[in-house]
Amino acid sequence: MHMRIRRGEFERIRTVLSEADPDEPMTAKEILALLDEHGVEFDSAHRVATVLGRRAERGDVEVIREQPYRYRLGENT
Repeated sequence: MHMRIRRGEFERIRTVLSEADPDEPMTAKEILALLDEHGVEFDSAHRVATVLGRRAERGDVEVIREQPYRYRLGENT
């Protein structure tokens, strides 16, 4: 089953991460907590990872494949 990325999900994540400007790549769970702190609702850390993983295919996100995976927005986002 192919899940579609709902319009605006990546933009909401990108906006919050841009405002927070983290020094280090973050896990999906950490990003979910940050979204919550900023009043941005998201279904789950799994959903955050799905959105960011799909954008990584386009080069918008760097995925650091350690355990757990960490994510960093690309320079051009």
